Amino acid sequence: MLDACLSTNSALLAEAPTADGPRLLAAEDQLAGRGRRGRRWLSCVGTALTMSLQRRFRRAPRELAALPLAAGVATVRALRGLGAADAALKWPNDLLVRGGKIGGILIETRVSGGEVNAVTGIGINCRTMPGLEARLGRRIAALQEFAEHLPSRNTIAARVAGELLAALDAFEAHGLMAFKEEWEAMHAYAGQRLRVRLADGRVLAGVADGLAEDGGLRLRTRAGVRSVRSGRVVSARAA
Repeated sequence: MLDACLSTNSALLAEAPTADGPRLLAAEDQLAGRGRRGRRWLSCVGTALTMSLQRRFRRAPRELAALPLAAGVATVRALRGLGAADAALKWPNDLLVRGGKIGGILIETRVSGGEVNAVTGIGINCRTMPGLEARLGRRIAALQEFAEHLPSRNTIAARVAGELLAALDAFEAHGLMAFKEEWEAMHAYAGQRLRVRLADGRVLAGVADGLAEDGGLRLRTRAGVRSVRSGRVVSARAA
């Protein structure tokens, strides 16, 4: 574990992957941690787990667009095993517990020599960070709220990394279909009416109806079933 770095994802992407297999890097503090679409990831020293795992894939780059979904399933498995029994997923890469965001996933890839170097970054709130909810204007969760005895961050990292390694191996062998059913069972908003802001700024409304084969979010709209491949869920309510 590093005391500090700009970003664990960036640190691993800057290094060439080796033939020795996956590499794991964790940091006590990220000075420029980031989430999806360049959003800043906020944490305080001692409150969060920030880690990245580097692995090479032989699957086509377009197939790896669904990799965050597999990583999400793996991380929820770990969180539930650590005491957060209500851990769930928000498409495409957020980790929730009882409506509060407990973490997120960011996957970045580079193509080299017929293989894809994929770095999976995971951030998990372990302890409550005072003032963070007010600063962000949304509900934030931390593992200490749900675990009877909060494990050390080394223990949390080991549990998450173990689940993640197994999931990445399964994804390499079988693709998204190895996770689709489990992801749908973990979806925090399954069957709810969602408003999704698309990449071009438009908002699409519909009822959540699982995943498309490529990992897109299926919505039952008035115009029929739509599959959203890039967007952000901005609201959810019972259908």
